[in-house]
Amino acid sequence: MKVALTCSRYFPHIGGVETHVQELSERLVKKGFEVDVLTTDFTGELPKEEIINGVPVKRFKSFAPGEAYYFSRGLSKYLRKVSGEFDIVHAHSYHAFPSLYAARAKDRNKLVLTPHYHGTGHTPLRALLIRPYRLIGKRIFKEADKIICVSNHEKNLLFQHFRIDEEKTVVIPNGLNLAEFKDLKKMKKNFKIILYVGRLEKYKGVHHLIGVLPRLSHDVRLRIIGKGSYKDNLVRLIRKLGIEDRVEFYQDLTRHELLQKYADADVFVLLSKHEAFGISVAEALASKTPCIVAKTSALAEWVDNQNCFGVDYPVEIKTLASLIGDVIGKKVKQVKLWDWDEVAAKTVELYNDVTSAK
Repeated sequence: MKVALTCSRYFPHIGGVETHVQELSERLVKKGFEVDVLTTDFTGELPKEEIINGVPVKRFKSFAPGEAYYFSRGLSKYLRKVSGEFDIVHAHSYHAFPSLYAARAKDRNKLVLTPHYHGTGHTPLRALLIRPYRLIGKRIFKEADKIICVSNHEKNLLFQHFRIDEEKTVVIPNGLNLAEFKDLKKMKKNFKIILYVGRLEKYKGVHHLIGVLPRLSHDVRLRIIGKGSYKDNLVRLIRKLGIEDRVEFYQDLTRHELLQKYADADVFVLLSKHEAFGISVAEALASKTPCIVAKTSALAEWVDNQNCFGVDYPVEIKTLASLIGDVIGKKVKQVKLWDWDEVAAKTVELYNDVTSAK
C-alpha cells in the first residue's frame, strides 16, 4: 500500500503533531508500506528531500506568519499532481493549510484525516480567523473518508462545530514508546522540581507556574522545556518576581535527556486552555511522575485524582499552590497508556477498511 502523510512540520521540529506523524510513518515503513511524508519548511534551512529512519521526507517552501497556517504553493501543486498515485493520503492538523491542500487534491486516493482539532486559534488574531476559515476548512471533513480523533473531547468538538458523519469517525489515542521508560531512575537531589514540557505560547499557561513559585517553599524549582514566541514574556515575569535562581529553561534536548527530566521531576504541570490530547501528560505518567492539569479540553480526560489531578480554569494561584503542595512527590499507580505500536496497528486496520470499502 502506498501512503502519503501530510503535515505542516516534521522532525527535527518537535511537537505533538510532529511526534505523531514521525512515530506512525516509521512504523508503516517497517510494516512494508511505501511511505512519503510531505511537509513544509518555513525556515528554508532544511533539506528539500531526505530519508529519516527509513522514511522519505519531502519539504516544500512555506510562509508561516507567527509559525502558523503554513501556506505552501509548492506543496499544493505537488499534491494536485501526485495525489492519485497514492492509495491513501493521510492529512494531519486541520489548523494548517497542508490538510486543505490534501482535500482539494483528492483524486483516486482515499483521504484519512487526523485533525488534532483544538476548536480555536491560540492568539487573538488566530481566534478571530478560525470562524471564517471554517467556511473553507469544512471541505477537509467533507472529503475525508475517515477521521481519526485522538480523544473523545476532540470528537465531541468536531460534532459541535461541523456536521460530520459519526460513522466516519474513530478515536485512536496518541501513543508512547513505552520501552523507553522502563529503566528510568529519579536523580537524587536536595530540592523539588516542577516540570513543564511544551511550546511556549500564552495559551499553554506557563505564566501561572511562574506566578505560583513565590508562594511555594524555596526548595521548589521550576524547569521549563520548550521554545516559542511567548518566552520573552515569561523571562520578563521571572525577573519581575525576582525568582531567576529558581527557574531553568531547556530546549533542543536529546530524547534521553528529555526522558530523564521527566523522571527527575516531582510533579508535572500543564495548564493549557486547549489540547486535543496532551501527550506530555502521558510521557510524565509513564515516567512515574504525578501530574496536575487544567480541567479544560482533552486534559480533563486525564484527571483520575490518583495519578493526575485537575485544577479549575481560570487558574486561581492560591488554589494551584495548595494543589502542588499536596501532589508534589506522590507515587504514580498503574495507568493505561497506549504504545505507538498499538496506534500503528489500529491505523493500519483503518487503512485496510477504507481502501476495501466501495
